[in-house]
Amino acid sequence: MQSVGRLAGKAALISGGARGLGAAAARLFAAEGAQVAIGDVLEADGTALAAELNRELADQPDGPALFLPLDVTDPAQWQAAVAATVARFGKLDILVNNAGVRGAGRVEDLTAAEWERVLAINAKGVFLGTQAALPALRQAGGGAIVNISSQLGLVGVDNSGPHYQASKGAVRIFTKATAIQYAGEGIRANSVHPGPIATPMTEAGRADPERYRTTVSRIPLGRYGQPADVAYGVLFLASDESSFMTGSELVIDGGWTAQ
Repeated sequence: MQSVGRLAGKAALISGGARGLGAAAARLFAAEGAQVAIGDVLEADGTALAAELNRELADQPDGPALFLPLDVTDPAQWQAAVAATVARFGKLDILVNNAGVRGAGRVEDLTAAEWERVLAINAKGVFLGTQAALPALRQAGGGAIVNISSQLGLVGVDNSGPHYQASKGAVRIFTKATAIQYAGEGIRANSVHPGPIATPMTEAGRADPERYRTTVSRIPLGRYGQPADVAYGVLFLASDESSFMTGSELVIDGGWTAQ
């Protein structure tokens, strides 16, 4: 890893950063010079990742990484995570709202409780994180918010839960509202729409041969994406290279939505 790069001098907070897409982004951010706060409910995984990054970039004072316990449905934990990030790194330049869960089932089979659980994590969590981070981003003189949606925030399918798809569609439009409201303060907000990616979240589906074949058949590039495929997109939107982008969707889906 290197201590300078495309995010040199930036401080970032990544929710759901302990594994999967969040961990891939955390590693890449640190490699590109950022200081990274990893927020997650997975304490063991998050602590191990922060320790890994601190070992690999030991030349940075106090290390470039920090783990923070974060339940994204809890406003108080968001406030504490932002405060801890600023206390450790002196500022907050980048927020990545990555935490999320999947959902399965048909409309008529869903319970209200399951609908509310998925929407609370996937959509309300993005709202709460954005709300908590805005004062710190403003204090830093502007910054970047990157919200992880899904290709299923753009199109529907028959084999994913409607509550999951609804939550990701909500993230897309919330991102645009945020972008418009805060553009004048130099705070940008964009959404990323990954297709099927080989992460722990998709492990069960990939292990089912029939479901695996069905999914891959819908991807023109003929494979699941890798976490790095998405992480590089998140890096671009978090960096100053995308300074003229806000309220946009970056689709990284192997061609799924081109059909």
